[in-house]
Amino acid sequence: MDYVKFGLTGLEVSRLCLGCMTYGVPQRGTHPWTLDEARSRPLIKQALDLGINFFDTANAYSDGTSEEIVGRALTEYARREDLVIATKVFIRMRPGPNGAGLSRKAIFTEIDNSLRRLGTDYVDLYQIHRWDYDTPIEETLEALHDLVKAGKVRYIGASSMHAWQFSKALYTARLNSWTPFVSMQNHLNLLYREEEREMLPLCADQGIAVMPWSPLARGRLTRAWDTGSERQASDEFGKTLYGHREEADRQIIEAVGRIAESRGVPRAQVALAWLLQKKGVTSPIIGASRPQHLDDAVAALSLTLSDDEIAMLEKPYTAQEVAGFR
Repeated sequence: MDYVKFGLTGLEVSRLCLGCMTYGVPQRGTHPWTLDEARSRPLIKQALDLGINFFDTANAYSDGTSEEIVGRALTEYARREDLVIATKVFIRMRPGPNGAGLSRKAIFTEIDNSLRRLGTDYVDLYQIHRWDYDTPIEETLEALHDLVKAGKVRYIGASSMHAWQFSKALYTARLNSWTPFVSMQNHLNLLYREEEREMLPLCADQGIAVMPWSPLARGRLTRAWDTGSERQASDEFGKTLYGHREEADRQIIEAVGRIAESRGVPRAQVALAWLLQKKGVTSPIIGASRPQHLDDAVAALSLTLSDDEIAMLEKPYTAQEVAGFR
């Protein structure tokens, strides 16, 4: 496993981050395809054995049960000081006022709930899951700054938003001498590259760590165009992200297949290798529901695509509407 600095910080993270949305009680929340605790634990252990030290979850994943499952497994399998644990806040956790969003009240409530579920005194990276249009960014930033000063959070990060919003948050923190965001978790893969226009250049300019989610387009880049999966059939959010530009997507997926065949490797390795070679990408967030998924991800670290192969993968792409946030 390779390790890199996390943006401009001194924090060292594995080149791959294990996304833990896959792990949670299937009957809780909105992801019926998740793995229960008995099926999740061996995969978390395998990730640790492969050298992954970076784990990303969220309070809303499977109604909090992802944090519980991940927290118990990491407590048993590793020393806390060796781990980089990330979680998120924003999505609704309970009905009624203050049950969602990024107000000071919501943030202070949800960090304590996340710490309890994770079984830890602090999280290494606390991220705002989306932009809150109903709360001033000043309130959100000061609340996050106070969590850092209280020792409950080591670093703060953000996820999918417009570049102008992220820029506003960065300069607002700087103006007020508050803890700045050090990372951006955004939607980026061969089927969705709109982040290349503004967000990636902004992150490069500001020294922000980039940790893309859905690097394999929720599995679409790992199989032939005319095949699907049980998760794809039940993944309502995924349906909002892909399938709007069928011809371009088909050509990209077929290019992944041709390169994978010529290289003698699975498609997942080709798609992830493309992302790992993209300038500015720190640690893609990989999902794993089978041991082979982790093996392929680690193997992608050693796969170097040629300029011609990269051009073949990128040529069919066409511009599309922003997807993954509002």
